[in-house]
Amino acid sequence: MEKIYTKHVGKNKFFKACPETVRFLLDYSRSLHVLEHEEFQFESMLN
Repeated sequence: MEKIYTKHVGKNKFFKACPETVRFLLDYSRSLHVLEHEEFQFESMLN
């Protein structure tokens, strides 16, 4: 079992994201509102 999780993957590759993708993710994170009440969690989009 130990051998399964200790595999060396190698170097990480970094990818450049296009400006449209970055803008979309930023706008999404700004409009997402999460409200927690006791054990419930409510998510809503504020746009």
